[in-house]
Amino acid sequence: MIWRCATHEFDTKMPVVMGILNVTPDSFSDGGEHEGFEAALVHAERMVEEGAALIDVGGESTRPGAAAVTVEEELARTIPVVEALSKRGMCVSIDTRHASVARAAVEAGASVINDVSGFCDAAMVDVARASDVGLVVMHMQGDPSTMQDDPVYADVVGEVRDYLRDRAAALETAGIARERICVDPGPGFGKTAQQTIELVRNFQEFARLGYPVMAALSRKSYLGYAYKIDEPRDRDQVSAAEALMACELGASIVRAHNVGETVKALKDLRPYAVLGLGCNVALVAHPGEEREGKIALLNQAITELCSLPDSQIIDISSFYESEPAYYLDQDVFVNAVILMRTGLAPKELLKYLQAIENSLGRVREIENGPRTCDLDIIDYQLYVTDNDLLTLPHPRALERDFVVKPLMELLPGHVLANDVPVTGEAVTVGKAFKL
Repeated sequence: MIWRCATHEFDTKMPVVMGILNVTPDSFSDGGEHEGFEAALVHAERMVEEGAALIDVGGESTRPGAAAVTVEEELARTIPVVEALSKRGMCVSIDTRHASVARAAVEAGASVINDVSGFCDAAMVDVARASDVGLVVMHMQGDPSTMQDDPVYADVVGEVRDYLRDRAAALETAGIARERICVDPGPGFGKTAQQTIELVRNFQEFARLGYPVMAALSRKSYLGYAYKIDEPRDRDQVSAAEALMACELGASIVRAHNVGETVKALKDLRPYAVLGLGCNVALVAHPGEEREGKIALLNQAITELCSLPDSQIIDISSFYESEPAYYLDQDVFVNAVILMRTGLAPKELLKYLQAIENSLGRVREIENGPRTCDLDIIDYQLYVTDNDLLTLPHPRALERDFVVKPLMELLPGHVLANDVPVTGEAVTVGKAFKL
């Protein structure tokens, strides 16, 4: 997935780090540290050297309870810095909720507008529509002065996801290209520590929206709550660890104070593997329970996948019932797709999958014939191969409806390791229906 930001574009298959540059006297963890013009430029250069691909310039503190600053003051703090960094060839983001500041920053060379208020202001949408910059759409309940008073959600993950879905859709309706949009669940913005933890442990739900997802976790108060670290500046190591966890769950843009620590942590990111599961043979006690028996076998396979070494299931699609493919004289299938992070090499992973198939009574007498469990590697990040043992990406994946539909449920807009996008255009077999 490509995130387009004016003349810059980012391949979000691998995490992209955004360095935080607060040119404010009162930000929650670094207020005043980079307030001067020269100090700001020096710090930005340092973050780029450490691995930042973008620099996010903010001139108004949005910490809980923060008082608003005048637009004139925000302009005076940010625009000279934005202009200077842009002239040095950096991709600069302006962190603002004011349309006039965003407009001035874009004119000064900014390539991203990072709006904590989620582009709810029509004037901010107009600025976005009149430019080609990237957009970060964030969720916040209330505003910085009131957001932590008493945030209440019936379902924090579902409500934030739906809000971001709707705001991004509204931007597309306004004529803004989908590939320009990034979504940010807004950890700590109108959420308690417990609500934020629930949010960041479910980043896969936001990846399902089909936009790049930002992990803006750095030094947040929930880390103090979770790790018992009171001083924000002492949270850099746990911030980096949380960023790694978020990226394994599907985040692709990481906003960080300590870029060096974050880049170091992200080196441990495991590749993802997309697995296809299928079953059309199940022993059942009573007639009419065949579908439930097939689902039970797939759930048993999922349970065994949970025990693979150095591996973690990130997301599981709905179950789909599908027509037989290739060998037609057999019962209908139940299928699903799993997204996994793994340290197992592809051929080693294949051996584990075959062992699970065998443990569940897989019989291989007829090619594409009846089976208790079929486990295929559909895609393995950055890995393309074609030999007698294993071909990746799976050569028949995109012609199979029972693969394409659940895969697009998990990863809309996914591009396989061989750079082929996943769409329904090539589907010819195995028509599938969500259960």
